[in-house]
Amino acid sequence: LGNLLPEIREANRREDIDADTIRHLTLASDAQQAQWLEFFVDPTERAPRGWQMKQWLWGAEIATDAALFPLDAYAGGIVDDLFRETGSFDEPDQIWALQNAAIARKRDALIADGWSEVIVLDVGARFLAWEHVATAKEDGGRVYIEVRETGEVTAHEGFVTRKEHERRRRHAQSGDKHAADACERSELTQAAENYLTLHRHAAVRHALLAEPAMALRLMLAHAIVGSTLWQVRPEPQQVEKEATAKSLEASKAQAEFASERQAVLALLDLPEDRTRLVRGNGDSYALVELFARLRMHSDAEVMRVLAYVMAETLAAGATVVEALGSFLAVDMRNYWQADDAFFDLLRDKQAINAMLRHVGGDHVADANVSATAKLQKQIMRDYLSGDGRPKVDGWLPRYLEFPFAAYAGRGGRLSNASAQIRSLID
Repeated sequence: LGNLLPEIREANRREDIDADTIRHLTLASDAQQAQWLEFFVDPTERAPRGWQMKQWLWGAEIATDAALFPLDAYAGGIVDDLFRETGSFDEPDQIWALQNAAIARKRDALIADGWSEVIVLDVGARFLAWEHVATAKEDGGRVYIEVRETGEVTAHEGFVTRKEHERRRRHAQSGDKHAADACERSELTQAAENYLTLHRHAAVRHALLAEPAMALRLMLAHAIVGSTLWQVRPEPQQVEKEATAKSLEASKAQAEFASERQAVLALLDLPEDRTRLVRGNGDSYALVELFARLRMHSDAEVMRVLAYVMAETLAAGATVVEALGSFLAVDMRNYWQADDAFFDLLRDKQAINAMLRHVGGDHVADANVSATAKLQKQIMRDYLSGDGRPKVDGWLPRYLEFPFAAYAGRGGRLSNASAQIRSLID
């Protein structure tokens, strides 16, 4: 109720307005409330109420005074309204393309002004002030751009979500010097990081098979320094989504790695139904038996086994995967193609719009800046398939490049891993 104009609040206290109408008015902009109030107090007019109120709010035409762009940029017609000083646009598709481009310019100007992040909400999504806390620009506050169905655009400057505010407060009280990093809102969900981590890992360890000398040195480093896996056990490749498991199973890198395992099992005369070469069960007789077999093989054969063992025990998500991917110049185009599992895991709208820019260019990204994430991802799919749009071949998201690169500068654990080894690979 605090969002309502004082005159409307007073009418509500007098019970002159029914509860259903009041609920809808709380979601109206100040301009919409003022216009409704004019109807309400004018005895010659009938102010919309109840279900009509909802239709009036969200089925409204886009008025010319809502435009963020010069009116001479609009090539369509303008319908005059006898009851208002402003007219309305008669071609919504054209007006939204122009309005979205202007919103994109507004977003860029706010970022240039020093705001760390500017979030453009979906058309019709409401900025709920009670779910946010005012936060200064220098303290990491964001700008939320609210876009109404009527074309009205409001920039809410200097806010973070209440949950994030509480998380920051707890980290500050704990004295954690890395509190800012811990509170960073990653553009990737945990499931998306898992998807990318496993695809990158599969490609890097396959590339490692062709570099046994590097694998030997890496194995020695593991033996000397130790790691999360050197007890020794293989990487389990745990997945968080069934779609990720299916995507990984279809990966060229995964299939060729499985083929190499069969060759190594045959070389060592081990059962072909083993899904892992490394077992680490501590059986001393089995250890000596395998050692005796290895003594019968040439250096080249032993090095082939060594490279496979190192690859099988390479930890997914570890910083060393980032380093190896760069040292070996792994090109994920040889291993990966865009699939539904990848797009379905993307959630961050700012990153999705930047990815659309990467695929379709500035004009397409700006023209759809306030479109839903679902629609923007579908546009990217259309570019990659050539369905109604120019086909884009060989596209690779920055998330799968080596070194890793984020779209909105918030790549979470993958960005941190890449940053740690950047000075070593430059």
